[in-house]
Amino acid sequence: MDIKTATALHRLRLISIPEALSFPALLIFGSLLSRISDIDFLMMPLGIIHGVLFVIYAVLLLDVWNSAKWPFKRVAFFFLLALLPFGGLYGDKVLKRYESDAVIASRARREGTVGA
Repeated sequence: MDIKTATALHRLRLISIPEALSFPALLIFGSLLSRISDIDFLMMPLGIIHGVLFVIYAVLLLDVWNSAKWPFKRVAFFFLLALLPFGGLYGDKVLKRYESDAVIASRARREGTVGA
């Protein structure tokens, strides 16, 4: 993997945690509070925030798919994690491993210790 792939993985990691936390926030503070109380002003802003974060996550996932040449199963796995509350937290842990592997491979290639 090259540095562009490592950068794409890092960007996906950066958005995975806020996206993973925005969905439960929307469920708890938006939906639940609007049903059990008169607090319904949180639904719209939380929904917009979660929607924007989800779209950014999906676009960055497609970027990683293109640059890292991941198999479809892996991309589908990370997409499904985005659909689960707190799924992105586990995805971040896995992405951290992929990112560190990409950085190590990039440095080794730049130093000439492995072939291109």
